[in-house]
Amino acid sequence: MNNHLPSPVGVVGLGYVGLPLAVALGEVSDTVGFDVNTQRVAELQRGFDRNGEVPSERLRRARLCVTSDPAPLEACRFVIVAVPTPVDAARQPDLRPLVAATETVGRHLQRGTPRTTVVFEST
Repeated sequence: MNNHLPSPVGVVGLGYVGLPLAVALGEVSDTVGFDVNTQRVAELQRGFDRNGEVPSERLRRARLCVTSDPAPLEACRFVIVAVPTPVDAARQPDLRPLVAATETVGRHLQRGTPRTTVVFEST
């Protein structure tokens, strides 16, 4: 049985769900962590998770490239989208973050290369 993940793996959205997932994947495979929040990315690059989900030592140890540049997603053959889908007072989901993330991933898929699997994780 092959226990290796395709390398690198991409995680879009580095919040409460995406960051711990990216770090866990980064413990077994090269991983690209993408987020549009440049301040968040800068903090994570310094090894600081303001949400307290991942200890600094574990964050620094992972094979994780944290970036606000979507270009590295082009090399990923497996991408997990973990962006928020908040609901309004009428319990209707705000799909704008999901749509934006989907468009970003779509722009960085490569034609003529092996298939890329995209997984959407949503609350």
